[in-house]
Amino acid sequence: MTTAGHVPLATILREWGRIGCIGFGGPPTHIKLLRELCVERRGWLAAQDFEDAIAACNLLPGPASTQLAIFCAWRLRGRRGALVGGAAFIIPGLIVILALAALFLSTSPPSWVLGAGAGAGAAVPAVAIQAASSLTGASWQRRKNAVRWAGYLAAGAAAAATLGPWLVLVLLGCGLIELATQRAGTRRGLAGNRRNKDGTHGLMAAPVLAAGALTSGVLLSVAWVAFKVGALSYGGGFVIIPLMQSDAVSHYHWMTGAQFLNAVALGQITPGPVVQTVAVVGYAAAGLAGGILASAVAFSPSFAFILLGGQRFDQVRADRRARAFLDGAGPAAIGAIFGSALPLARALSQPWQYAVLAGGLILLLLLRRGVVLTLLAAGAVGVLIAIAGGPLPH
Repeated sequence: MTTAGHVPLATILREWGRIGCIGFGGPPTHIKLLRELCVERRGWLAAQDFEDAIAACNLLPGPASTQLAIFCAWRLRGRRGALVGGAAFIIPGLIVILALAALFLSTSPPSWVLGAGAGAGAAVPAVAIQAASSLTGASWQRRKNAVRWAGYLAAGAAAAATLGPWLVLVLLGCGLIELATQRAGTRRGLAGNRRNKDGTHGLMAAPVLAAGALTSGVLLSVAWVAFKVGALSYGGGFVIIPLMQSDAVSHYHWMTGAQFLNAVALGQITPGPVVQTVAVVGYAAAGLAGGILASAVAFSPSFAFILLGGQRFDQVRADRRARAFLDGAGPAAIGAIFGSALPLARALSQPWQYAVLAGGLILLLLLRRGVVLTLLAAGAVGVLIAIAGGPLPH
């Protein structure tokens, strides 16, 4: 990869902050805006360099478009650029979503706020199905074995619908099974002429971190949930939903099911990374400090991956082990997004919400409307029902 010229930190702060403010619509929008800025308008990166960076970020766990934003800034001004650009990309959305969390999670929000949340939340299961559907085609094209791919997809869906916080272990297990299967096939193909000298996959150590965190107070519990979101999620931003739902609603009881649906909707309609949903969960658990902590922990792995490994992105992209692991974890993550629709739908409590859910499915899957438009329309329906005195979830 070529190295861009000396770009002032003030320029990075301004341009990445602009994307953080207008980046509605999730990763596709973020990638489009970054490409327009870095490749087409400023010429800071070659088109092939940018495409290679996308491929490498997609091999890493965590929010790929956030990692891409940090990486592009790192290419321009090294570690200081990465820190400035990443913060400018993340903080605008964090401010907006924490302000909305304070409104939606207050002790006595106005009825129209409750209606907006109930309406938008009712469409969230449809958003989950649409998100998983959009990822399925590309993952199927990359499959190594159709039967194993389907098995990983089914395992992820079943785990998201039933296992709650143990979903992480299923994602890791699917990745490791595929890694072991492909390595065994390689050894057979080489007829024993090579010896594999690689160590144990580093991600195996991650679940061990849960032991202390889950028993050491609210903030450490928030940090553990956020760590899973930032370091152990594969397959796009929406996979954080099944990773968080059981913890936030059933295990720690920080939120009701309806409030969690509100949190997911807020993460979708605010600018910046979809992973900001975790800030709403942190706010529900421990107020403003919890929201800020959750966001900081969730995004820290993305900064670490770039700051410590940015120079090795070419190697990561070519690493057979990384690709093999993702060949298993990726389909499982997509299945988990599909599976998350079931507990999300179970959180609905009013008959009119199911009608809104059906409308959301029509808008997203049949009419191909955008997620933000769909959620805003669903929220508007909820506001009208609240104003008319209709029943609202409690």
